[in-house]
Amino acid sequence: MSKMHEVAEVETERVVIFCPLEKDADKDYQFAEISRLCFSAGMEVVKIFSQGLDAFNRRTIMGKGKLDEIRIFLRDNPCDTLVVDFQLTGSQLRNISQELGVKVLDRILLIIDIFALNAKSSEGKIEVKLAQNRYLLTRLSSLQGSFGRFGGKGAGMRGPGETKLELDRRKLEKEIVTLQAEIEKIKSSRRQNRLLREKNGIKSVVLGGYTNAGKSSIFNLLTRENIYADDKLFATLDTTSRRLFLGDNNFCLLTDTVGFISKLPHELVESFSATLEEVASADLILHVVDVADGFYQKNIQITNKILDDLHATKNRIVILNKCDLLEKPIDIEGNQILFSAKKKTNLEKLKELIKNCLED
Repeated sequence: MSKMHEVAEVETERVVIFCPLEKDADKDYQFAEISRLCFSAGMEVVKIFSQGLDAFNRRTIMGKGKLDEIRIFLRDNPCDTLVVDFQLTGSQLRNISQELGVKVLDRILLIIDIFALNAKSSEGKIEVKLAQNRYLLTRLSSLQGSFGRFGGKGAGMRGPGETKLELDRRKLEKEIVTLQAEIEKIKSSRRQNRLLREKNGIKSVVLGGYTNAGKSSIFNLLTRENIYADDKLFATLDTTSRRLFLGDNNFCLLTDTVGFISKLPHELVESFSATLEEVASADLILHVVDVADGFYQKNIQITNKILDDLHATKNRIVILNKCDLLEKPIDIEGNQILFSAKKKTNLEKLKELIKNCLED
């Protein structure tokens, strides 16, 4: 691969997925999550293959029998791309691609690609490009020329704010330093804003949660804004803050942030450190959950782990969103509230909870 091109429109790619399984019990969750990631990248999933990690092959991840099985399927069902739900080295990406004759994306590049599609602000583009450059730099020697023969387009080939990205080590290293400096400027500016906010006694409330749980819809409802929301993973990438009035001339600053996902790539954690600092410094976290998702309990666990790793406040309200879609009642805990952004269910109760949590 010599260049990564930005495209104006997302072309639908036919893809097959390979999932290395750590625990067979999590298979359904893993299949559902990686399929939704592919959908969010504009892909059509044709088939999912899987294999236990006990059959791990250092060269191609999957065993020879599974490799042959996928090769035969692709021969009879031509597809553009194989997505591997795992972090691959550059040589593994190249080896699998050579064996199967298709473009190969790993989990990290797929997520970065979705971020690239949805980055609209200059800050978002800087953060995504930094993550992309870091990913490429560690796989540079193995990736040279590996994607170019597949047309240089589609998922894995997009980059925000640039029409091309040369795979040159010195260029990448220099660009990473520049981008890191830009991130530090953003961090410094936000720290100054936080100090000013704290001096004026303005509390910070952050919407967090597993991606596509309805954070942006709740943000719009609470602040009467109209930021973009869609039924795709990471549809909203850019951080947005607005005043949230709580009555009696009281208000706080409400911030909508990027959503979380299982096995969040460290490239994104490092590159989005400025955004994640907003989460870590908040006075209150509104943990939004899609309670109609059959895996919502696992999504809660994933988000709690990320929030704890960020040392975010334990002052949290768990908003069980989309309760209007529930087919039967569920038990709720002390810090949880049933909510529906669509039906505006418990809107005033949520505002009162926010007010009370900020006063404690």
